[in-house]
Amino acid sequence: MIVIDSLAKRFGAVEAVREVSLEAADARVTGLLGPNGAGKSTTLRLLYGALRPDRGRALVDGLDVATQPRAALARLGVLPHNAGVYPLLTARENIRYFGALHGMAGRALERRIDELGELLELGAILERRTKGFSQGERLKVALARALVHNPQNVVLDEPTNGLDVLATRNLRELIRRLRDAGHCLLFSSHVMQEVSALCDEIVIVAHGRVVARGTPEALRAQVPGGSLEDAFVAALDAGTA
Repeated sequence: MIVIDSLAKRFGAVEAVREVSLEAADARVTGLLGPNGAGKSTTLRLLYGALRPDRGRALVDGLDVATQPRAALARLGVLPHNAGVYPLLTARENIRYFGALHGMAGRALERRIDELGELLELGAILERRTKGFSQGERLKVALARALVHNPQNVVLDEPTNGLDVLATRNLRELIRRLRDAGHCLLFSSHVMQEVSALCDEIVIVAHGRVVARGTPEALRAQVPGGSLEDAFVAALDAGTA
Protein backbone atom coordinates (compact mmCIF):
# COMPACT_ATOMS: atom_id res chain seq x y z
CA MET A 1 0.00 0.00 0.00
CA ILE A 2 1.15 3.52 -0.80
CA VAL A 3 0.20 6.51 1.35
CA ILE A 4 1.04 10.08 0.38
CA ASP A 5 0.38 12.48 3.23
CA SER A 6 0.30 16.26 2.69
CA LEU A 7 3.28 16.35 0.31
CA ALA A 8 4.47 19.78 -0.80
CA LYS A 9 7.32 20.84 -3.07
CA ARG A 10 8.37 24.26 -4.30
CA PHE A 11 10.89 25.16 -7.02
CA GLY A 12 11.73 28.80 -6.45
CA ALA A 13 8.53 30.77 -6.94
CA VAL A 14 6.68 27.75 -8.38
CA GLU A 15 4.68 25.63 -5.94
CA ALA A 16 4.66 22.38 -7.93
CA VAL A 17 2.91 20.24 -5.30
CA ARG A 18 0.56 21.64 -2.67
CA GLU A 19 -0.38 19.40 0.25
CA VAL A 20 -1.18 16.36 -1.93
CA SER A 21 -2.62 13.38 -0.07
CA LEU A 22 -3.79 10.03 -1.46
CA GLU A 23 -3.89 6.33 -0.73
CA ALA A 24 -3.28 3.51 -3.21
CA ALA A 25 -4.42 0.13 -1.93
CA ASP A 26 -3.21 -3.37 -2.69
CA ALA A 27 -5.01 -5.24 -5.49
CA ARG A 28 -6.16 -1.91 -6.92
CA VAL A 29 -5.11 0.37 -9.75
CA THR A 30 -5.04 3.99 -8.66
CA GLY A 31 -4.75 6.62 -11.34
CA LEU A 32 -3.23 10.06 -10.85
CA LEU A 33 -5.01 12.10 -13.50
CA GLY A 34 -4.38 15.67 -14.48
CA PRO A 35 -3.38 18.01 -17.30
CA ASN A 36 0.25 18.52 -18.24
CA GLY A 37 2.02 20.53 -15.55
CA ALA A 38 -0.48 19.56 -12.85
CA GLY A 39 2.18 18.11 -10.53
CA LYS A 40 1.71 14.41 -11.25
CA SER A 41 5.32 13.56 -12.05
CA THR A 42 6.67 15.70 -9.22
CA THR A 43 4.39 13.89 -6.77
CA LEU A 44 5.67 10.52 -7.98
CA ARG A 45 9.29 11.67 -7.82
CA LEU A 46 8.72 12.64 -4.20
CA LEU A 47 7.23 9.20 -3.61
CA TYR A 48 10.18 7.25 -4.98
CA GLY A 49 12.82 9.47 -3.44
CA ALA A 50 14.17 11.31 -6.47
CA LEU A 51 13.12 14.56 -4.77
CA ARG A 52 12.84 15.46 -1.10
CA PRO A 53 9.59 17.10 0.00
CA ASP A 54 9.42 20.49 1.66
CA ARG A 55 6.59 19.14 3.81
CA GLY A 56 4.66 15.91 4.22
CA ARG A 57 5.69 12.30 3.82
CA ALA A 58 5.37 9.27 1.57
CA LEU A 59 4.91 5.75 2.96
CA VAL A 60 5.39 2.42 1.17
CA ASP A 61 3.85 -0.43 3.16
CA GLY A 62 4.15 1.79 6.22
CA LEU A 63 7.81 2.64 5.63
CA ASP A 64 8.74 6.31 5.32
CA VAL A 65 10.67 6.97 2.09
CA ALA A 66 12.58 9.88 3.66
CA THR A 67 13.68 8.16 6.89
CA GLN A 68 13.78 4.49 5.76
CA PRO A 69 14.66 4.79 2.08
CA ARG A 70 16.32 1.41 1.54
CA ALA A 71 13.54 -0.58 3.18
CA ALA A 72 10.77 1.47 1.54
CA LEU A 73 12.22 1.46 -1.97
CA ALA A 74 12.93 -2.27 -1.79
CA ARG A 75 9.14 -2.70 -1.83
CA LEU A 76 8.66 -0.30 -4.74
CA GLY A 77 9.13 -0.80 -8.47
CA VAL A 78 9.32 2.38 -10.53
CA LEU A 79 8.90 3.10 -14.23
CA PRO A 80 9.77 6.81 -14.54
CA HIS A 81 8.52 9.04 -17.33
CA ASN A 82 10.65 8.55 -20.46
CA ALA A 83 12.69 5.84 -18.74
CA GLY A 84 15.93 5.21 -20.60
CA VAL A 85 17.94 2.01 -20.95
CA TYR A 86 21.70 1.51 -21.25
CA PRO A 87 22.17 1.25 -25.04
CA LEU A 88 25.40 -0.77 -25.03
CA LEU A 89 23.99 -3.42 -22.69
CA THR A 90 21.69 -6.20 -23.80
CA ALA A 91 18.17 -6.30 -22.47
CA ARG A 92 19.21 -9.11 -20.11
CA GLU A 93 22.21 -7.11 -18.88
CA ASN A 94 20.02 -4.06 -18.24
CA ILE A 95 17.64 -6.14 -16.13
CA ARG A 96 20.47 -8.03 -14.41
CA TYR A 97 22.12 -4.77 -13.34
CA PHE A 98 18.96 -3.57 -11.61
CA GLY A 99 18.50 -6.96 -9.99
CA ALA A 100 22.04 -6.73 -8.63
CA LEU A 101 21.23 -3.30 -7.18
CA HIS A 102 18.46 -5.03 -5.22
CA GLY A 103 20.87 -7.68 -3.91
CA MET A 104 19.87 -10.40 -6.36
CA ALA A 105 22.46 -12.69 -7.95
CA GLY A 106 23.18 -16.04 -9.54
CA ARG A 107 20.64 -18.52 -10.78
CA ALA A 108 17.75 -16.92 -8.90
CA LEU A 109 18.33 -13.66 -10.75
CA GLU A 110 18.67 -15.37 -14.14
CA ARG A 111 15.45 -17.32 -13.54
CA ARG A 112 13.66 -14.09 -12.67
CA ILE A 113 14.95 -12.45 -15.86
CA ASP A 114 13.70 -15.42 -17.87
CA GLU A 115 10.29 -15.17 -16.16
CA LEU A 116 10.05 -11.48 -17.02
CA GLY A 117 11.22 -12.19 -20.56
CA GLU A 118 8.30 -14.55 -20.98
CA LEU A 119 5.81 -12.28 -19.20
CA LEU A 120 6.76 -9.24 -21.30
CA GLU A 121 7.44 -11.17 -24.52
CA LEU A 122 11.11 -10.19 -24.61
CA GLY A 123 12.34 -13.52 -25.96
CA ALA A 124 13.40 -12.27 -29.38
CA ILE A 125 15.33 -9.28 -28.00
CA LEU A 126 16.50 -10.42 -24.57
CA GLU A 127 20.08 -11.06 -25.69
CA ARG A 128 20.33 -8.05 -28.02
CA ARG A 129 21.91 -4.70 -27.20
CA THR A 130 19.20 -2.15 -26.61
CA LYS A 131 20.67 0.44 -28.97
CA GLY A 132 18.17 0.80 -31.79
CA PHE A 133 15.24 -0.65 -29.86
CA SER A 134 11.80 0.78 -30.59
CA GLN A 135 10.02 2.83 -27.92
CA GLY A 136 7.86 -0.17 -27.08
CA GLU A 137 10.88 -2.46 -26.74
CA ARG A 138 12.71 0.03 -24.52
CA LEU A 139 9.64 0.36 -22.32
CA LYS A 140 9.41 -3.41 -21.90
CA VAL A 141 13.04 -3.56 -20.76
CA ALA A 142 12.53 -0.63 -18.37
CA LEU A 143 9.41 -2.28 -16.98
CA ALA A 144 11.27 -5.56 -16.49
CA ARG A 145 13.93 -3.66 -14.54
CA ALA A 146 11.21 -2.16 -12.34
CA LEU A 147 9.70 -5.59 -11.66
CA VAL A 148 12.88 -7.65 -11.32
CA HIS A 149 12.77 -7.74 -7.50
CA ASN A 150 9.04 -8.59 -7.52
CA PRO A 151 7.93 -5.47 -5.64
CA GLN A 152 4.55 -5.35 -3.95
CA ASN A 153 4.03 -1.76 -5.12
CA VAL A 154 4.49 -0.49 -8.68
CA VAL A 155 4.63 3.16 -9.81
CA LEU A 156 4.22 4.01 -13.51
CA ASP A 157 4.65 7.57 -14.73
CA GLU A 158 2.78 8.05 -18.04
CA PRO A 159 3.74 4.51 -19.13
CA THR A 160 1.98 4.53 -22.51
CA ASN A 161 3.59 7.73 -23.75
CA GLY A 162 4.85 7.09 -27.29
CA LEU A 163 3.52 3.53 -27.53
CA ASP A 164 1.54 2.20 -30.46
CA VAL A 165 -1.92 0.69 -30.06
CA LEU A 166 -0.76 -2.92 -29.70
CA ALA A 167 1.94 -2.08 -27.15
CA THR A 168 -0.57 -0.02 -25.15
CA ARG A 169 -3.05 -2.91 -25.10
CA ASN A 170 -0.33 -5.30 -23.91
CA LEU A 171 0.72 -2.95 -21.13
CA ARG A 172 -2.86 -2.54 -19.97
CA GLU A 173 -3.22 -6.31 -19.77
CA LEU A 174 -0.03 -6.57 -17.71
CA ILE A 175 -1.28 -3.92 -15.29
CA ARG A 176 -4.51 -5.87 -14.82
CA ARG A 177 -2.57 -9.07 -14.19
CA LEU A 178 -0.42 -7.41 -11.56
CA ARG A 179 -3.53 -5.99 -9.88
CA ASP A 180 -5.22 -9.40 -9.89
CA ALA A 181 -2.09 -10.87 -8.28
CA GLY A 182 -2.56 -8.46 -5.37
CA HIS A 183 -0.08 -5.74 -6.24
CA CYS A 184 -0.64 -2.05 -5.55
CA LEU A 185 -0.39 0.00 -8.75
CA LEU A 186 -0.20 3.77 -8.96
CA PHE A 187 0.20 5.46 -12.31
CA SER A 188 -0.05 8.96 -13.69
CA SER A 189 -1.63 9.90 -16.98
CA HIS A 190 -3.39 12.69 -18.80
CA VAL A 191 -5.09 10.22 -21.20
CA MET A 192 -8.76 9.88 -20.26
CA GLN A 193 -9.30 6.61 -22.13
CA GLU A 194 -6.36 4.98 -20.38
CA VAL A 195 -7.54 5.96 -16.92
CA SER A 196 -11.13 4.96 -17.65
CA ALA A 197 -10.05 1.52 -18.91
CA LEU A 198 -7.75 0.66 -16.02
CA CYS A 199 -8.49 2.46 -12.79
CA ASP A 200 -10.34 1.29 -9.69
CA GLU A 201 -9.70 4.66 -8.06
CA ILE A 202 -8.91 8.07 -9.56
CA VAL A 203 -7.23 11.08 -8.00
CA ILE A 204 -7.46 14.26 -10.09
CA VAL A 205 -4.80 16.92 -9.57
CA ALA A 206 -4.56 20.44 -10.93
CA HIS A 207 -2.14 23.26 -10.12
CA GLY A 208 -0.28 20.97 -7.73
CA ARG A 209 -3.20 19.92 -5.54
CA VAL A 210 -5.94 17.31 -5.39
CA VAL A 211 -9.25 18.63 -6.74
CA ALA A 212 -11.29 15.41 -6.86
CA ARG A 213 -11.05 11.72 -6.02
CA GLY A 214 -13.20 8.60 -6.16
CA THR A 215 -14.08 5.59 -8.26
CA PRO A 216 -14.74 6.20 -11.97
CA GLU A 217 -18.42 5.49 -11.35
CA ALA A 218 -18.64 7.96 -8.47
CA LEU A 219 -16.91 10.72 -10.42
CA ARG A 220 -19.12 10.19 -13.47
CA ALA A 221 -22.24 10.31 -11.28
CA GLN A 222 -21.38 13.86 -10.21
CA VAL A 223 -21.97 15.42 -13.64
CA PRO A 224 -24.87 15.45 -16.09
CA GLY A 225 -24.43 12.81 -18.77
CA GLY A 226 -22.11 10.66 -16.68
CA SER A 227 -18.95 11.24 -18.73
CA LEU A 228 -15.55 10.86 -17.06
CA GLU A 229 -14.25 13.60 -19.32
CA ASP A 230 -17.01 15.93 -18.13
CA ALA A 231 -16.24 14.99 -14.51
CA PHE A 232 -12.57 15.76 -15.13
CA VAL A 233 -13.31 19.18 -16.62
CA ALA A 234 -15.77 19.98 -13.82
CA ALA A 235 -13.14 19.08 -11.23
CA LEU A 236 -10.57 21.32 -12.92
CA ASP A 237 -13.07 24.19 -13.08
CA ALA A 238 -13.94 23.76 -9.40
CA GLY A 239 -10.25 23.63 -8.53
CA THR A 240 -9.58 26.98 -10.15
CA ALA A 241 -12.70 28.69 -8.84
